[in-house]
Amino acid sequence: MPGFVRGKKRLTEPNMCLSAQVKQEILIHSKGNPHSSSRAADELESPLLPGLPDDVAKYCLALVPRSSFPAMGGVCKRWRSFIQSKDFLTERKIAGMLEEWLYVLTMDSEGKESHWEVLDCLGQKHRLLPPMPGPEKVGFGVTVLNGKLLVMAGYSVINGTATASADVYQYDSCLNRWCKLADLNVARYDFACAEVNGMVYVAGGYGIEGESLDTVELYDPDTNKWNLIESLRRPRWGCFACGLNGKLYVLGGRSSFTIGNSRFVDVYNPEKHTWGEMKNGCVMVTAHAVLEKKLFCMEWKNQRKLAIFNPEDNSWKMVPVPLTGSASIGFRFGILAGKLLLFSVEGDPSYHTLLYDPNAAPGSEWQTSDIKPSGLCLCSVTIKA
Repeated sequence: MPGFVRGKKRLTEPNMCLSAQVKQEILIHSKGNPHSSSRAADELESPLLPGLPDDVAKYCLALVPRSSFPAMGGVCKRWRSFIQSKDFLTERKIAGMLEEWLYVLTMDSEGKESHWEVLDCLGQKHRLLPPMPGPEKVGFGVTVLNGKLLVMAGYSVINGTATASADVYQYDSCLNRWCKLADLNVARYDFACAEVNGMVYVAGGYGIEGESLDTVELYDPDTNKWNLIESLRRPRWGCFACGLNGKLYVLGGRSSFTIGNSRFVDVYNPEKHTWGEMKNGCVMVTAHAVLEKKLFCMEWKNQRKLAIFNPEDNSWKMVPVPLTGSASIGFRFGILAGKLLLFSVEGDPSYHTLLYDPNAAPGSEWQTSDIKPSGLCLCSVTIKA
């Protein structure tokens, strides 16, 4: 589970991302000047690059290095609209220009402040993200959708009152800014979340009164709406989720039908809109990541082995982690360039990041890496743009 996020309120209206804000600007300016509305509309409809067809202009813009995206977004509304669209990522992929960056939520050495920072495949830190809007939280969910980071719900204390949240914030990695999305239908924390087939799912967790939940919600980015779908077979909390082979897997945590941690795996088939079940999951998972269409887990009781799940045959295999010394060393996972990074949760700066390459020759899978966050890694996501 991630630690906490601390942020500052931003002057944005609920459920308004940049494209909606652009429309709002047009309406505001048109009240004072009857010609400004048409000028703003003309700007949105103007060519991306004068003298070039839009398909050629889009390809040209897709060739610009990723570090320049925020500056490009400030050129004009048309560029800004294009940069935050799915088409932009498609053009980048066609041009072979997708860059993979690691976004890490880190905690300072005193455990008081946290922030998001960006690392590239060489471990170079590019920048800190702007503070996330909203109050400090724990038990929130994090996932990536269409090249954007989503931070969902969680548990916060406001004016001495503790409560679950339904807030959802989105960070646009291309424009380096946050906006607020539609709220969840059910406020929750310590829940499972994952992206599957271009949709985001949240499942289970604790509710606003601390009750255990079996409700599941689906987010459609095209409508900016959360919809309740078929519930889990049992209330479940402290769990996690992942998308594999077009299905949603909910693992770990506890349920009201088990004593202790659950080994049951709930599997949702979006095509059939039904839940299935497996009985051979992991328990007390402290870190997880999806790599090469397989799930990598580390259990609290066994920090010296990776548990790898293959959805093709529903099998698990264990891979020893090459460590010496204390068996209590824990890890958080990151993914870069098709490799699994293991960030130590120990504060000792002498610890190196371990790197596991599933495609390396036998005996060469494990290496050390210079890629390392500036503080304790609470969680991380990989975004290609």
